[in-house]
Amino acid sequence: MSLEQPIYSTRAHVFQIDPNTKKNWLPTSKHAVTVSYFYDSTRNVYRIISLDGTKAIINSTISPNMTFTKTSQKFGQWADSRANTVYGLGFSTEHHLSKFAEKFAEYKEAARLAKEKSQEKMELATSPSQESPGGELSSPLTPVTPPMENINGTDEICDTTPNSDTRPEPAQNALAFTHSPAMTKHWEAELEALKGNNAKLTAALLESTANVKQWKQQLAAYQEEAERLHKRVTELECQSNQTPVIKSQKTELNQTIEELENTLRDKEEEMEKLKEQLENMNDLMEQKDTLTQKLEETELRSRVLEEQLAGAEQRLEENQEEQENFRKSLRTLLELLDGKIFELTELRDTLARLIEEAS
Repeated sequence: MSLEQPIYSTRAHVFQIDPNTKKNWLPTSKHAVTVSYFYDSTRNVYRIISLDGTKAIINSTISPNMTFTKTSQKFGQWADSRANTVYGLGFSTEHHLSKFAEKFAEYKEAARLAKEKSQEKMELATSPSQESPGGELSSPLTPVTPPMENINGTDEICDTTPNSDTRPEPAQNALAFTHSPAMTKHWEAELEALKGNNAKLTAALLESTANVKQWKQQLAAYQEEAERLHKRVTELECQSNQTPVIKSQKTELNQTIEELENTLRDKEEEMEKLKEQLENMNDLMEQKDTLTQKLEETELRSRVLEEQLAGAEQRLEENQEEQENFRKSLRTLLELLDGKIFELTELRDTLARLIEEAS
């Protein structure tokens, strides 16, 4: 029976680094999905897991050498050497990103402490016992075989045989020969355990070396990407200085995008509220699919609006011309209304005079 339980969950858009270029991000989910921290009490490890339907798009075990980096107000990433990839998460708000980063640091520290405790237990388990194989303390008449030590990671054993000048009496030799086969098996088991630990340490060292090499390659790729983006920003600034119209359009586009992001954020907040209200209802999956479809339609409308912004200025000029023509028509209509009102006023005065004359 699995004892792995979720301990924190949030929602985000999931990305992975392009394995070919190591620069571009590839989306692994069409929309925001649930990203959860899990704790496995049997193995004492923490994992980050995310499912898109039945497909696991994130399955990352947290290790003490991992680092979660905030690259913007709503985006963060971390490298997983075991999966040989870099994961990226896009959040709807900066608060959600900060909360996820705090949990990452908390569980990373817990993983580090768990690893240290595991190493301490391993050291205690592999340390040579001071008791005889039968579990009794060594007799003063029985020479105690000194512990075998591993020298510089090799399998050479220190020779600590007592000097012949201090050779025990025949009775003592008889006791030593009685215990020697059991002692030999005991120390052979200790030696095998030390060899196993040495192999594990060697594998860990090789894995760390591979991780360092991979991180250096990723760092070089990130530096190249940062330099390219810096050049691109410089070019855009030069273009904006040369063409104020482009700068004005950029401002309008940014405002529109912010409005769309606010709308999208409001929709996502509404979805969260609806999910909390419908958590215990049997038709949760049906309404979740409906909300997901609405979100996709909203994103599609957002993309359509962004495409329509390109012709916004031209339509604005046409609208201004139409408004001017409309104003002229209104002025003409007002003049006609003034004339009609004047005629009605004269007619009223004439009728009033006729009434007075008649009376």
